Amino acid sequence: VQLVESGGGLVQSGGSLRLACQASGRFDRINTMAWYRQAPGKQRELVASITRSSMANYGDFVQGRFTISRDNAKNTVYLQMNNLKPEDTAVYYCYARTVFQVSVEGAHESDYWGQGTQVTVSS
Repeated sequence: VQLVESGGGLVQSGGSLRLACQASGRFDRINTMAWYRQAPGKQRELVASITRSSMANYGDFVQGRFTISRDNAKNTVYLQMNNLKPEDTAVYYCYARTVFQVSVEGAHESDYWGQGTQVTVSS
């Protein structure tokens, strides 16, 4: 399974970016998808997560500025980021929990990460 991210870049404070992450490979469905970020010298933290039925959860720092969404038919998750701040500067990583149905009764879950995309917000 591969997760390919796109949409990162350099933006001025107050600007917007839209990240996308598409999953490909062998699986039957994807349950949770999420975006994490890691700034230099800091731990990786959850930005937002979304279930297959599109229930979303956000980190406290988001404060209504970001929106996570997904397209199950395209195996893709998006992160719309508005009103970006310099402290949002980080590498943003896509995460997906895939499910492979091995039998009627059993399914195997696996976790995957993207390679990361840099988001830089200038002041």
